Amino acid sequence: MATPTGSRVPCPEAAVVRTLLLGWILLQVAGAAGTRDVVAAYNLTWKSTNFKTILEWEPKPINHVYTVEISPRSGNWKRKCFYTTNTECDLTDEVVKDVNQIYTARVSSYPANATGFSGEPPFTNSLEFTPYLETNLGRPAIQSFEQVGTKLNVTVQDARTLLRVNGTYLSLRDVFGKNLSYTLYYWKASSTGKKTAKTNTNEFLIDVDQGEDYCFNVQAVIPSRRTNQKSLESPIECTSQQKGVSGETFIIIGAVVIVIIILIVILTVCLYKCRKARAGHVGKEHAPLSTV
Repeated sequence: MATPTGSRVPCPEAAVVRTLLLGWILLQVAGAAGTRDVVAAYNLTWKSTNFKTILEWEPKPINHVYTVEISPRSGNWKRKCFYTTNTECDLTDEVVKDVNQIYTARVSSYPANATGFSGEPPFTNSLEFTPYLETNLGRPAIQSFEQVGTKLNVTVQDARTLLRVNGTYLSLRDVFGKNLSYTLYYWKASSTGKKTAKTNTNEFLIDVDQGEDYCFNVQAVIPSRRTNQKSLESPIECTSQQKGVSGETFIIIGAVVIVIIILIVILTVCLYKCRKARAGHVGKEHAPLSTV
């Protein structure tokens, strides 16, 4: 005798599982389709001068966008540039928080039209970057110079950085202290042979030939570095001993002029008195005699 069987009752839990599984598969397919034309960034390069720090990379995006993250060593990743079509990102405000820290950045690529993208984007990490050791030194400027006799005095103006303390931007000297030095290149204006002088302050006082014009420029240097030791050289400045009259010459000329004026005045007064005396004498001689 056959045992009757009842109708199968559908299991709601199984239906939910199947739905979730199907949804996950569709998401993976959509993600694969969305990232098919996404290109991972390459050629990541740090560009930094006086601690202004920009990360650059390639290629120019076509069907995708980039997001940049930065992290100190053993720190957390922080996003800076979101879904951008640019191929550079300014990371200055992060690296100036601690210029002695070692930083790494990464660039992730996302589909341009993938709203709510949940897949794992391709990304590329940069080389490590230590601002204090690697930022390029900005070109210095000559603040003032003066040549008096056989001495040439040159004062260098430190370049400003983007580090701030209490709202004030620090100079290279503020940041590097005695680690920062300057090299002065100088030469006679009539010659091409260069001489050099060095200082770990901002002042040069060098011996020169009297009456000769000199040209010169300066360069910032951090000798303790392995790379990026030197800045670009400052614009060239030249003294001019022959184009004008010195202050001492002006004083001498002025004194001579005053003496001449005094002599002219004295001579004029003497001549006036002499003429007056002569006129009085002649008048007495021609005066009529009185009668009694």
